[in-house]
Amino acid sequence: MSSRDETEEARNELRRPFMHTGSWYRMGSRQSSMMGSSQVIKDNSISVLACVLIIALGPIQFGFTVPVYIAEIAPQNMRGGLGSVNQLSVTIGIMLAYLLGLFVPWRILAVLGTLPCIVLIPGLFFIPESPRWLAKMGMTDDFETSLQVLRGFETDITVEVNEIKRSVGTSTKRSSTVRFVDLKRRRYYFPLMVGIGLLVLQQLGGINGVLFYSSTIFESAGVTSSNAATFGVGAIQVVATAISTWLVDKAGRRLLLTISSVGMTISLVIVAAAFYLKEFVSHDSDMYSMLSILSVVGVVAMVVSFSLGMGPIPWLIMSEVIRC
Repeated sequence: MSSRDETEEARNELRRPFMHTGSWYRMGSRQSSMMGSSQVIKDNSISVLACVLIIALGPIQFGFTVPVYIAEIAPQNMRGGLGSVNQLSVTIGIMLAYLLGLFVPWRILAVLGTLPCIVLIPGLFFIPESPRWLAKMGMTDDFETSLQVLRGFETDITVEVNEIKRSVGTSTKRSSTVRFVDLKRRRYYFPLMVGIGLLVLQQLGGINGVLFYSSTIFESAGVTSSNAATFGVGAIQVVATAISTWLVDKAGRRLLLTISSVGMTISLVIVAAAFYLKEFVSHDSDMYSMLSILSVVGVVAMVVSFSLGMGPIPWLIMSEVIRC
């Protein structure tokens, strides 16, 4: 067998699913040749749905025990910064996916994505339970022990113990009397509306479209190495989120959200205007090159603006609302 044949065979192996020898896969392949086109399309749709449901098990983990746990164990003066670490981890994961995606196939990339989970599982046995949750469950001794471990064995936790007891006692008393109709009262509906509203606006702000199609956007803008540019955007997002983590307890939540929202709006207007105007100028003109650069600048500014506020702060505020 020639080296060319070996190379072609290796490429074919990469294209095949991991479980291509499974009985359901072989049966589907044989039956598809004997069925009508409409039945084949129907079965293919079912197969696509099954694959999507399997791969979607990964993001389910993103929805669990993290912003709330961080908010409950963090000291009050560090709650904003530590709470933003959740979003910082997300951006680091996106950046690593961009980076590793330049060198490895997506299946290997998916396997590499399990490594943090492998480290997480044994690590969970070494971290204490949330002191606020233990206090809410009435486990006073365990609650104080957990808090002492988190703050250090030489730290006086008396003041914080009393504060948590008061907070938990008040919330427990309210939870025993709160009914669905009580959500009409401002003290209940306003914090919930703010938390949910920020998360909805976060998802509707366009950041997912920018990140998912960043390579296509850069190609349309004329960037030769769009994949490398996408990794650069991921790195910028990590840096901007790290800055937000440092600023959130100093500048305040509302100021950063305002700056972030204004910046995202201006950036998206710039990107939209640049791509719109490029339709009316010659590809060889200097104006076309300037508009291409402007669109790239707008995308980068959009990512930076999002990372400064609308990325980390909605999750932080929602966890604080739940904690209260």
